[in-house]
Amino acid sequence: MPACTDCGHWLPTTSGLNKHIANSPTCRQKWQDRLKNFSINVFDLGGGFAAPVEEDIDCEDEEILHDGEHNDGPNFSFNFNFDDALDSPPHSRPVEANEDHEHINVQHPNPRSVQIEEVADDPGPFRHATARWVEEYADEMLAGAPCGNAEEIIPTKFDTIKDNQELNGESVWGPFDDEEEWDLARWLIQNVGQNKTDEFLKLPIIHNRANLSYPNKHTFLQKIDALPTKGPEWHCDLIKVAGDILAPDSEMSSAELELWRRDPVDCIRELMGNPTFREMMAYAPEHAFEDAEGQSRIYDEMWSGDWWWNMQGKLPKGATIAPVILASDKTSLSQFRGDKAAWPVYLTIGNIEKATRRRPRMHGAILLGYLPATKLDCFSKATRSVAGYRLFHECMRRLLQPLVAAGKHGVEMVCADGRVRRVHPILAAYVADHPEQCLVTCTKESFCPKCRVHRDSRGEPLASLLRDEARTMTMLEHKRTGRRVAAYTREGLRPVYWPFWADLPYSDIFAAITPDILHQLHKGVFHDHLLKWCTEIAGENEIDARYRTMSNYPGLRHFSQGISLVSQWTGTEHREMQRVFMGVLAGAVQPTVIHAARAVIDFIYYAQFHAHTSQSLDALESALREFHDHKHIFVDLGVRNDFNIPKLHAMAHYVASIKSRGSTDGFNTEFPERLHIDFAKNAYRATNKKDYVAQMTKWLARQEAVDQFVAYLDWRLERKVDDVEVASDGDDEGGKGGAANADVSVDKQPPTAGDAPLSHVLAARPPFRALTVDAIAQTFGAVNFLAALSQYLGQTVPLSPLQPQLSVSHWDRFEAYRQLSIPYPHSHPVHMLKSMDRIRAVPYIPPSGRSAGSPGRFDMVLVQTDGNTNAHTQGTALEDLQVAQVRLIFDLPMHLRTVGQPFHLALVEWFNPFRGRDALSQLHAVSRSYAGQAPRTEVIPVSRITGSCHLIPKFGMHVDWISSLTRAKHSILTLGLTCIASTSSETHDMYY
Repeated sequence: MPACTDCGHWLPTTSGLNKHIANSPTCRQKWQDRLKNFSINVFDLGGGFAAPVEEDIDCEDEEILHDGEHNDGPNFSFNFNFDDALDSPPHSRPVEANEDHEHINVQHPNPRSVQIEEVADDPGPFRHATARWVEEYADEMLAGAPCGNAEEIIPTKFDTIKDNQELNGESVWGPFDDEEEWDLARWLIQNVGQNKTDEFLKLPIIHNRANLSYPNKHTFLQKIDALPTKGPEWHCDLIKVAGDILAPDSEMSSAELELWRRDPVDCIRELMGNPTFREMMAYAPEHAFEDAEGQSRIYDEMWSGDWWWNMQGKLPKGATIAPVILASDKTSLSQFRGDKAAWPVYLTIGNIEKATRRRPRMHGAILLGYLPATKLDCFSKATRSVAGYRLFHECMRRLLQPLVAAGKHGVEMVCADGRVRRVHPILAAYVADHPEQCLVTCTKESFCPKCRVHRDSRGEPLASLLRDEARTMTMLEHKRTGRRVAAYTREGLRPVYWPFWADLPYSDIFAAITPDILHQLHKGVFHDHLLKWCTEIAGENEIDARYRTMSNYPGLRHFSQGISLVSQWTGTEHREMQRVFMGVLAGAVQPTVIHAARAVIDFIYYAQFHAHTSQSLDALESALREFHDHKHIFVDLGVRNDFNIPKLHAMAHYVASIKSRGSTDGFNTEFPERLHIDFAKNAYRATNKKDYVAQMTKWLARQEAVDQFVAYLDWRLERKVDDVEVASDGDDEGGKGGAANADVSVDKQPPTAGDAPLSHVLAARPPFRALTVDAIAQTFGAVNFLAALSQYLGQTVPLSPLQPQLSVSHWDRFEAYRQLSIPYPHSHPVHMLKSMDRIRAVPYIPPSGRSAGSPGRFDMVLVQTDGNTNAHTQGTALEDLQVAQVRLIFDLPMHLRTVGQPFHLALVEWFNPFRGRDALSQLHAVSRSYAGQAPRTEVIPVSRITGSCHLIPKFGMHVDWISSLTRAKHSILTLGLTCIASTSSETHDMYY
């Protein structure tokens, strides 16, 4: 039977004891005095120890229950800390006199903005740079200008290290004797654990012959710790949490949590002053245009958006903005046992170009801290969720506290160009998935974290009012003081009375929430909803059969077992499915379903553009409108009752976010998930699994020092940093005769009108040698090879009385290639993951021994035609192009070559010209071209091949699995054109 520890009164139940403490002024006061020693206590949850406030847990939303992400149900396991005391003053946010709380997407005239006028013989405010016109910020505001003498160069961190080494007579390799010793140390610290390092260094062959200056792990780690490139220091805050569950001794249950953090100002100083980013930094906002008249805007980098431009006018003259980009995501550390987890918070700045920020090897992001990631077992289920919200905000408040003064008054920093600027770090973007977005903005997960749309109206294209920080803080204060606020419940707020963003100057946390391509579009709208609806309409077996019978294409994943059996999905699988989704649906679902599905796919591809224009944003909005115009079909067919889906509603905010803070690729959640590998999972594996966070920070500090020392050596020795991903051009079919990795020869052809030269890359040593005409016909299926080559020679080799007519015979021998590689054309809006387009002409390899063999791969290509006009493709990317299938890539024998004529040739089988696009799917239809009963073949120079293309079988109403191979070979095929907004080389065929 529990008893009150203050008055000794015995109560029959714990609930009775709680009520006794709540109603007894003396006992209550003593409890409050003890609770002041805790960062979190039950009184902070809004109702006294005996009567904790139980928040409404919304389980009605299908998105929350089935999206596979953490929800705010009873098992909420976020862990945070905060220092609210019961008698503390109201947590109201101080409002700056010059602070503007209006949302960024509401445009207001700026009296200090540049006015554009047309003046004769004057270029005006626009500066032309690499096919874009740039309007710079007003000169009189000195945006991003250095402090003091603009010509004075201050030593950067790397300059200081160099000067110290020269002054002390040290080697460029720091504490190591030479380059070889440093290279070995770098390899050991990055790839080998401490115990194995010690064993390695003590091996006789290493100890006796290598003559290293670090004979064991202790001296080795001492030298690593002596590197001059240490990052910001780590600090640990202990946070006490008092819950509402009584311990056996009748005292409150409590927990002591650790918050590991680094000073964000020091982290920003590290990024701003890194000479590696010298040519990749921007210090002032700008407006970019496609035209000199300034009619069509370009939105790509953060400094091209409206947020930076508008924010610059709120700061003093000469201020330099450092747009702070935060990302957080809880991740699991243990795989097979235990429940170890980490909650990293990453920081980067918008001054660094986004292509550099998203490369992990460039180290454009810094680990700012680890939030506590333990379950709040000292709280009951009724209060655990709210305690988790408040604990998160307390930890983030402590983490970001240095940004308050720095954002208001600025901090002088030495930048990458060696000049000192007064930098104002301001929170500009927060990258997170939907549950964490709601956690950051203090809203329930069934509500939008950016606007005030009613939860039952999220499926409609309504223009809702955006959330406002000042208004939200007022409602939270009213709720804290016990006043009834109808809007508090209507807008789905959580009782977090002191959010971490309340004190951050010039911030608007609701506008800072950025689009999430991975969770909102790929995993959410496409996989969890559109695919599910279409599968229910067409049938799971039918969709599986269509994916199984999909034609092969280089780089395209083939779902050999269909898609219903895939248990773990990643963004890669989602993108692979989207590439052929319209061809899969054609004929299987109703026309209106295809309309709606095509609109969603269009939106997804447009949203992934790395550079937007006014026209592309119009197309993005148009695709969303088209979906809303046709979405009723899913209700009519009974697969959906409503569209109150948070991730579907989030699509309405994409255009405003892009205009405000640049294209979405700079804020994709795939980047922090990739950082988890380095900053969480690898760091955890390096520990002994006990008190692992402290060990992780130590390990990461050493890794960071090594990485920065590598950057310093690259800078000091003027070594070029090659971070370009080189795509493998090796053939993935296996078999013999492959020389794909051999030295390459580049066959450059003269440019055609209006086009840049195309390079066609072949292996230096052809893998197929001395092929006879009969072998070519039997192995490659090129039965008309001899006739086609004879016709080519007769048309291309000029007649001359001094040289007889060239003729080919069965006695000639030919050399052939497995593949042809063509560089992808550069497209600024589209990021190419691979640099080369592979075109295969690989014959069938029969099984041999343990090898299962492989089928023949003869890819489809787009070939330049000789001026044949096709009205269906005129004015499109397919103009003057025709589809063909490559049968053989070969070289002419020496005796058949003539000066000035190409000798790298290809035998192709033609398809008929493109037909008109289907009105529903927007796909072109093509079919094979025959000369009698045989395919129409022709020999062409490889320079006429512009790239590969993917042809999808026209399935009809149902897939005939038995005859699928015959259909793929003989029937009508369709070429996907819908998703022209490709984002990687793997979907380059979608351009055509």
